Amino acid sequence: MITFISCMVALVVGYMIYGKFVENVFGADENRPTPCQVNPDGVDFVPLSEKKNMLIQLLNIAGLGPIFGAIMGALWGPVAFLWIVLGSIFAGAVHDYFSGMLSIRNNGAGLPKIVETYLGTFMGKFVNFFALILLVLVGVVFVAGPAALLAVLTPAWMDLAFWSAVIFIYYIIATLLPIDKIIGRIYPVFGAILLIMALGICGSLFIGGYSIPELTLANLHPKALPIWPLLFVTIACGAISGFHATQSPLVARCTTNERLGRRIFYGMMIAEGAIAMVWAAAAMSVFGGTAGLQDAMAKLGGTAGIVRHVSMTMMGALGGTFAILGVVVLPVTSGDTAFRSARLLIADFLKMNQGPMLDRLKISIPLFVVGYLISTVDFNFIWRYFAWANQTTAMFMLWAAASYLYQNNKLHWIASIPAAFMTAVSFTYILQAPEGFSLPTTISYPGGLVLTVLVVLAFIRYITKQKSGSPTIGA
Repeated sequence: MITFISCMVALVVGYMIYGKFVENVFGADENRPTPCQVNPDGVDFVPLSEKKNMLIQLLNIAGLGPIFGAIMGALWGPVAFLWIVLGSIFAGAVHDYFSGMLSIRNNGAGLPKIVETYLGTFMGKFVNFFALILLVLVGVVFVAGPAALLAVLTPAWMDLAFWSAVIFIYYIIATLLPIDKIIGRIYPVFGAILLIMALGICGSLFIGGYSIPELTLANLHPKALPIWPLLFVTIACGAISGFHATQSPLVARCTTNERLGRRIFYGMMIAEGAIAMVWAAAAMSVFGGTAGLQDAMAKLGGTAGIVRHVSMTMMGALGGTFAILGVVVLPVTSGDTAFRSARLLIADFLKMNQGPMLDRLKISIPLFVVGYLISTVDFNFIWRYFAWANQTTAMFMLWAAASYLYQNNKLHWIASIPAAFMTAVSFTYILQAPEGFSLPTTISYPGGLVLTVLVVLAFIRYITKQKSGSPTIGA
């Protein structure tokens, strides 16, 4: 329990101290006009209040990851707490802050444009393709998870196929309509459900007398899977997630003052880290340790079954049902904006105006057809590739942030160190994972290190060359 409380306190202190430090390094300017003030279009560039933007950002980024990922990460034991805290403060929140603020500084640019601006045209085009795949995968992944939970709670005729269709229809509506018509109105309600769910589970940990394991760096995984790099990919959205870099620009286009960025972008990542802490602690405590959690996953039907059992056990039938609805809200409110972001990425690439409904339909219809076809593939297969693509996208965003900082004579280490770390995670994972090259650790570990060093050297060469040339956009 001491470890859990200490980690929660560390998240708050990290926001207050390191978050303020990051803001000062960036140099947020409250007098600088923002994109929604300069280019309002009534669809995507719409001024929204600070509270709405905070809730939209939180619900956009907090998909299945801080719950499903935290539960799966709990199999390694309390070491997962350490990654959630350190990852959220020094990597994830920094990543989210710069993806939002650099979008504001570049007229509401999406991730590919940000990468192109600070890492070059080739990298921008590559990330455009890569991010589009990631967003479609996210949209698909965030249909199957909530649909499975809803199917358990409702009559038999409301099966997985029924709820998948309902969620897809909602995604289509949310993707096409102006951001303030659907997302801006229902997210505050969803946000209340989410917060009540998280607080309910957290309160039950204390009131119910559950024994939360204390910190140990030992690997407690029942199958002895290595901590490096698997834990750092398994717990993504609760520590650092490249998907967030595709979502922050949506809110950046609705933000009215740069000084709000720390609360909206940095702060909401810290909040997501707190949600991941709650679910990791619950998963370790309710089943008496990692071995019990592994057995429960097999008996209850995976992470969705764990969520249902934990919710009902800790909060009773009514409270548990409400908690499960909160878990449903998380992925649904990330899936809708994933498809919305995909529409905007394609529109930016094709230079297609998104004001007219017909132009939005031209992009959205084929996008959802592709999404539906992918949804027929095995969920676990999609999730494995999504996890790696997610962390690789974070790597790109952090290197872009580091380039911006270096070229503008700012402290680039706050971005370049986590960028190098995530590069090592991504390369080592794909060399080692079954969906990658399936290499043993004796090869994947040194191989990942060598590739990371090469990327760092290439980055140094690029930024040195760029700094000697023209000034950077967005300073």
